[in-house]
Amino acid sequence: MWVVALLVYVLAVFHRSSLAVAGLAATDRFGIVASQLATFTMLQLLVYAAMQIPVGLLVDRFGPRRVLLTGAITLTVAQAGFAFADTYALALVARVFVGIGDAMTFICVLRLVNTWFAPRRIPLITQLTGMIGQLGAIIAAVPMTAALSHLGWTKAYLLAASIGIVLSIALAIVVRDRPDARSTQGPALSFVQIRSSLGASWAQPGTRLGFWIHFSTQFSATTLGLLWGYPFFVRGEHTSKGFAGLLLTLMVVAMMAAGPLLGWAIGRHPWHRSTFVLSIIGSIVAVWTIVLCWPGTAPAWLLVVLVLVTGVGGPASMIGFDVGRTSNPIERMSSATGIINQGGFIASLVLVIAIGLILDWRTPGGGTSYTPEAFRWAMSFQYVLWAVGITQIWRYRVRTRAKVMAEDPGAYGRTPL
Repeated sequence: MWVVALLVYVLAVFHRSSLAVAGLAATDRFGIVASQLATFTMLQLLVYAAMQIPVGLLVDRFGPRRVLLTGAITLTVAQAGFAFADTYALALVARVFVGIGDAMTFICVLRLVNTWFAPRRIPLITQLTGMIGQLGAIIAAVPMTAALSHLGWTKAYLLAASIGIVLSIALAIVVRDRPDARSTQGPALSFVQIRSSLGASWAQPGTRLGFWIHFSTQFSATTLGLLWGYPFFVRGEHTSKGFAGLLLTLMVVAMMAAGPLLGWAIGRHPWHRSTFVLSIIGSIVAVWTIVLCWPGTAPAWLLVVLVLVTGVGGPASMIGFDVGRTSNPIERMSSATGIINQGGFIASLVLVIAIGLILDWRTPGGGTSYTPEAFRWAMSFQYVLWAVGITQIWRYRVRTRAKVMAEDPGAYGRTPL
C-alpha cells in the first residue's frame, strides 16, 4: 500500500520538476523571456501553496485514497495538455493543473503513513517518503533531458503523462485508507468549524515554528530543481548541459542520503531539532556566498559542494512536519500539515519570481542571453528570505520551548520542540 502511494508521490515530484531541464527549450518553443518563463513555476507553486489547507480539509472529509486518486488523474491530464500546448497561454493553464494535482499528493501520503504505521516509526517513514520521492526529480533531471533531445517536446511529455495512467489504476486497486476500511469519510465541517480548526492549529507556536523551518530550508533547492538551476549552471557558470544535469541529479542524491541521517539525529536529540535546522541553513548560506563571490566562474568541485549542501535543505524541511505533528492533536493533523507545507513553497514562489524579474532587469538588451553577473544579482535575493526565515525560527523556537517547559518542566532533553 505504502509503495503504491509513494510511487504516486514520485510521479508528482517528477511532473513538478520536469520543467527544470526544459526551461531553455520552453523559451524557444513559446518565444518568452525570463520573467515569463518564471511564471510557469510561479503559477504552479502558487496553486500548490494555496491548495494545501483545502486539500488537508478534503482529506479529513473524504479520506486520503480518494483525494490521492483525484490528484493522480489531474496530473496525468495536465501533463498531456502541456505536451500539446503550442501557445504560452495554453501552457500556463496546463501548469496550473499540474500544481493542483501535485498539491493533492504529499498530504495524502503523510496521512496514510500516520494511519498505517506505529507512532515510533512515523518519523523514519516520513523521512523515507520524502527521500524516495526525490527520485522523481532525478528522473526529471537526466532521462527527461534525453527524452527532450531525442523525442522532442510533445512525445517526451506524452510519455511522461502515460505513467500516470498505470499508477492511477494501481492506486485504485491497492491503496486503502485504513487496514480495516478501503475508504473513509469524515463529518462535514461548517465554515465556523473550519475556521476554528485552522485558528487552533496556527495558534500553536510549534505549528508556526514548523512553518518557518519549512520556509527557510527548502526554497534554495526547490528553485534550483524546478526552474533556475539548469539555466544558472549553463549560462551563469558556463557548464556543459550534461554537467548541469549531473549537478541537479547530485542535489537530489544529497536529499535522499541526508533524509535517514537527519531522521536518526532528531530521534536521538529531539529537543535540538531547530538547532539542526539553523546549522543546515548556515551551511547553505556559507556555500552560496563562496560561489557568488568567486572571481569568474566557480570551479566544478565548488558547484558540486553547492548542490550537495543545498540538497540537504530538502529533508531538513521535513523536520517542520515532525514539529507540527508533536504540537497538534490528531484531529488537527491535516490542517497543521497543510499550513506548514505552505512555507517552503511560498518562499520558493517569491524567489522564482524575483530571479526572473532581476534577470530581465540585469540582462543587457533583454532576451534570454543571461550573463553571470545577472545571475549573481538574481541569486543574491536568497539572502532576503534567509534573513526573514532565520529570525522567525529563532522567535518561535523560544516560544515553543517556553510553552513545552510551562506544561512539563521535566521536558528538556526528551520532549520534541
